[in-house]
Amino acid sequence: MKVLVGTCVWSLAFRRKETTRDPFEMELRELIKELRVQMIGPIRQELLSGIKYYAQFESMRDTLRAFDDLKLTHLHYERAAEFYNASRSKGIQGSNTDFLICAVSALHSFPILTTDGDFTLFQQHLPIQLHSPRFRP
Repeated sequence: MKVLVGTCVWSLAFRRKETTRDPFEMELRELIKELRVQMIGPIRQELLSGIKYYAQFESMRDTLRAFDDLKLTHLHYERAAEFYNASRSKGIQGSNTDFLICAVSALHSFPILTTDGDFTLFQQHLPIQLHSPRFRP
């Protein structure tokens, strides 16, 4: 089963020059080896946005090109809007990208690997699953 890896986990892995024993970073490495990583364009865009030096941008862009984007359709965006509206009515805030990630997760049964605590809250109200790292330090 594919796993939708959130921006925060990718960022954690890319920030470090050497590998660590961080369970999320270790899990990402394993998912990559198992060919189970699912990418979507909005996550790719978040990762590439705001990079100060063009050489770093090119390096990250080239690394991420190994992962094909899931083609998003109107169904993904409509479900994301439904999730946004339903969450907002319960006083729960989130970004459009967060709810798009939730929509992709729900529509394709992809669990989400993330360190973002907002997704734990979303999971209480939306039909999404979170992927837990197999490794503990």
